[in-house]
Formats: sequence, C-alpha cells, structure tokens
Amino acid sequence: MSISTLLPSEVESKRKQVEAIELIDVRTHAEFAGAHAAGARNIPLDKISEQDVKDDPIYLICQSGSRARMAGEKLNAAGAPEIILVEGGTTAWQQAGLPMVEGKKTISLERLVRIAAGSLVVLGVVLSLLIHPGYLGISAFVGAGLVFAGLTDTCGMGMILAKMPWNK
Repeated sequence: MSISTLLPSEVESKRKQVEAIELIDVRTHAEFAGAHAAGARNIPLDKISEQDVKDDPIYLICQSGSRARMAGEKLNAAGAPEIILVEGGTTAWQQAGLPMVEGKKTISLERLVRIAAGSLVVLGVVLSLLIHPGYLGISAFVGAGLVFAGLTDTCGMGMILAKMPWNK
C-alpha cells in the first residue's frame, strides 16, 4: 500500500496509454461542476469510503492537493494497494493546459471558509463594541479554529460548509 504523486502531465500521459485509469475528484459537487479535469469522476472527500477501494491504482485530484491527500490516506487505511495524487490539483492541471470540462462557476470551498471566518470575526468585534465585550469570544473562537486548521491541515468550518445545500 503506497501513496505517491505525479505531475498532471504524467497522469494525462498514463491515461492515454492505459484507458482503465480512473481519476477521482474529491472536491465538492459545486466545485466539480464549475470546472474539472476531463474524464474525472466526482466523489467528495466526505463521501470517500472503503467501498471506493479498487485493486487498480486510484488517482485522486482536488483543487490544490490537500483534500486529495486526506482522501488518499483514508483509502490507503482501507486497504487500497496504490494511491496516486495529482500534484498541484486542478489548478496545476489547468495551468498545464490539459483537457478541462468547464461548467457553471461557483465560489470555491476555500473562499467560502475565508468569507465565513472573516464575517464572524467582524461580527464578534462589532457586537462587542455595541452590545457587550463578551462577544469578542466569537472572534477568539474563530481565530482558534483557524490556528487549529493550520496546524492539523483539517478545517472544521470547511467540512461544515461542504455539507451545506448549495454545495450538493
């Protein structure tokens, strides 16, 4: 059982040589609908399970690589023999000029997290100035969550936002 990375151009080259390569995009449905690598199949990170384990190598892609790595670790723990991550994700795939399917543009999950976190921090400061200083706790809670997300490379707010109806 192993996890390795390949450049987008290397993955595309392998896809031309071997038709059985399955590329799984682990971003949200909304992100996938906006744009994705041609031929990719969408299974959001929170839906990846041991049922997705195959005997053949599993190729994973996300926006920049972080979610694909998390999905790869999950599948590896479930017994997948070989996981290959697309280095740099969809961003690198597109920059390499490889085939993309363009759809309806949406706000990425990463941007949604930044908007939500920033809004909560501003709300906490405004409420603490206008109503009661205790509302600074909202800003402190969000700040602590961002530090935790940075240290662990997992984002609770991102996981919650991914489950929202507009990301289905």
